[in-house]
Amino acid sequence: MSTSPCGSSEWRFSPRSLHVSFGLEYIAENIEVPTTVLQYPSRREFIRELKLGHDLVGISFVLGTFHRMKEQVELIRRYSPRSKIMLGGYGTVLSDELLLPFSDFICREEGVGFMRRLLGEPELAMPYSHPMIVNPLTVFGRNVSHTGVVFAGLGCPNGCDFCCTSHFFRRKHIRLLPTGADIYDVILRYMTLDPEMSIIILDEDFLLNRKRGLEFRDCVLKSGKALSIFCFASVRALSMYTVTEILEMGIDGVWIGYEGTRSDFKKQSGRPVAEIFTEFREHGITVLASMIVGFDYQTTKIIEEELAGLLALKPCFSQFLIYGPVPGTPFYDRIVEQDLLRREVRDDPELFCRKATGFDSLVIHPSMSAAEIESSQENCFEEDFRRLGPSIFRCIETWLLGYLKLQDSENPILLDKAKMYRRMLRGAYPVFLAGRWFGPNREIRRWIGQLQGRIHAVVGRPTLAERFQAVGGLGLAAATGIGLSLGWLQHPRLIRHTYGEGKRTTSVT
Repeated sequence: MSTSPCGSSEWRFSPRSLHVSFGLEYIAENIEVPTTVLQYPSRREFIRELKLGHDLVGISFVLGTFHRMKEQVELIRRYSPRSKIMLGGYGTVLSDELLLPFSDFICREEGVGFMRRLLGEPELAMPYSHPMIVNPLTVFGRNVSHTGVVFAGLGCPNGCDFCCTSHFFRRKHIRLLPTGADIYDVILRYMTLDPEMSIIILDEDFLLNRKRGLEFRDCVLKSGKALSIFCFASVRALSMYTVTEILEMGIDGVWIGYEGTRSDFKKQSGRPVAEIFTEFREHGITVLASMIVGFDYQTTKIIEEELAGLLALKPCFSQFLIYGPVPGTPFYDRIVEQDLLRREVRDDPELFCRKATGFDSLVIHPSMSAAEIESSQENCFEEDFRRLGPSIFRCIETWLLGYLKLQDSENPILLDKAKMYRRMLRGAYPVFLAGRWFGPNREIRRWIGQLQGRIHAVVGRPTLAERFQAVGGLGLAAATGIGLSLGWLQHPRLIRHTYGEGKRTTSVT
């Protein structure tokens, strides 16, 4: 890991976004009972809310926060003993044996329908009412943009053997927004808040339904305004569209499961992944590539080879997670059947949950030790940063390539997209000085300087104000490194939303 006196270089350059537990807001928006939602409450804030005396308290959790759920349940029973307790979220893949001692109700399905039945409210047809949730994006501790969150669907039919979100919904795709027009209508609501707002569409494999995807594209084309959208899509789904169709939808950022070269998941069928990554980069579409470490066929050497292949494609962002078993998935069932869970987690369910984060090896591997797998993962992150540099500069270079590719397009929506790329490039001027000072090595710092020169030649020299902003950015980068390395001011503040009118009777935390 590259470090400096000011802290970790990786941490300093990480774009950061505060994500709330989306499902809580979505459910609260769609039930009639007056509801309060707490995001990131401190212990004191949570106790204060409990003392108001709620009839039902719901807790959303994942495996890695199982221990936090237990702490919250203890507080509920101490400070609001009459409250019923409901558990929801992907943590509910755990068995009844583990969860029933902490709950009166467990939601293991689409939450709005479950809650309305529980509360005796009539069933609703989709699309449900959509809450407006806006995520700030920060670089060097300062807000640089806002992103509107669109909930288009739950579940995924691909059924990868490790995927909790696919098997939680039994490999079914629940279209919360059934049509392309429904999706576009929600985006229009965000545009009224900020015409330049970015959008993220939450759907496990958004483009897999081609009819809905093209209907959405038609809505964007009819509007004549280019959008900026990030989505999740498989190679299989992306292979169904041309890059022009994808750009016309407004998509300029995609999360793609690279996984492993021999993983052979159904979602990886279609065009060669190298073609997609290269074509997208040339057209200004940033790629977040996820790679898995710890497949049965892998050795440390194979992982290094697969990493080299991925980095040669120059993704803007990379994720490396250890192949882990989640209850309810075929991978988990196989591991349990073959008695391949490591002893320390097999005999301690709570320790298993704490370590089920993708950063600990939980499975006995055919050829690698747990230490070797975890070391290989760490090496992937380090090499990604050392060879390709900070992600923000990879994005900037991709935007430059996209601008050069589309600036003379005869397609009006693509020409508008080129203008958007140009604005994004200009807005990035203040980060270059920090990159040239704090980049991980001499080669990357030189590349950042060269990239800056290329952009100045195309977009224009920085103004005096932009030069001052760059000096300020240098100070903010240093302060960010210190704050992150020491853990200062990292916990989000309480976000409290109320829904409905009258006496507050339901709290979701």
